[in-house]
Amino acid sequence: MNHRLIYVVGPSGAGKDSVLSWLRQHTFTSAPVYWTRRTIDRPQSDRPDAEDHDSVDAGGFDQLLAEGQFALHWQANTHRYGIRSSELASLKDPNTCVWVNGSRAHLPTAALAYPNLTVVHITADAQVLRQRLMARGRESSAAVEARMQRSSALDLPSGCRLIEIHNNTTLDEAGSQLLVQLRNQGLWPISA
Repeated sequence: MNHRLIYVVGPSGAGKDSVLSWLRQHTFTSAPVYWTRRTIDRPQSDRPDAEDHDSVDAGGFDQLLAEGQFALHWQANTHRYGIRSSELASLKDPNTCVWVNGSRAHLPTAALAYPNLTVVHITADAQVLRQRLMARGRESSAAVEARMQRSSALDLPSGCRLIEIHNNTTLDEAGSQLLVQLRNQGLWPISA
């Protein structure tokens, strides 16, 4: 049973990192929760809202891949992402929920490797996504439109649980929605 492996997905601009950060802030430090750290073939950013990750160059990623270090890995938006096998060791503890910030495109592969995982799909209306992506100022209008084209509906693999969060308004509302649904599914007994 892998319902305790919580695989978070959603289109760019949906606020996945923000919602996960909100959830961390509302979690007791002693809660049986493990937040996996991704390995990404890009440098760390100085932006205050940037994801804290293990940064490697392309050669370093290739080496880790060749050594079989990744339990999960995928490519998205010009970068490669990996979850090292050691990051999923907490799944051996039947009381711990393990969180992975994943990829919609890689979800079928992840579900094959970890049947019955729980998928948290964080999304927002198209106009909200477009507005957030444009406000970031990191990409051209054409690149934003390309991302919008990729923000299709989620195809949930068989046997997976789904928690759907619509992050259209405030972060507190989206985070509260997520907490309620986690509690309803017996995945979140403890919060601050």
